[in-house]
Amino acid sequence: MEENKNNQNQINIELTEEIADGIYSNLAIITHSQAEFVVDFVRIVPGAPKAKVKSRILLTPQHAKRLMRALQENINKFETVNGPIKDIAGPENGRMPIGFGGPTTQA
Repeated sequence: MEENKNNQNQINIELTEEIADGIYSNLAIITHSQAEFVVDFVRIVPGAPKAKVKSRILLTPQHAKRLMRALQENINKFETVNGPIKDIAGPENGRMPIGFGGPTTQA
């Protein structure tokens, strides 16, 4: 009987080929209301006058908190194996890495 209970809690998750390819983002903008968190994933390209939102995810506050915990757990595991992740645009310097830290070029 216990095995039946475990099977009822499993979810069959489908990952289409298009979604499996993923979308690259190098900036996330997070806003919230009383009812939801909105996470816009943006791709900034050096020299481009605009940045495009590539994906928008809406979350309940409870799910946003679970996501935060899961990200923290995975970051901790990553850093245990690979060492600390260098934060080039942390709150201590109050800016985002718009210039990507590399040399600028002109066409």
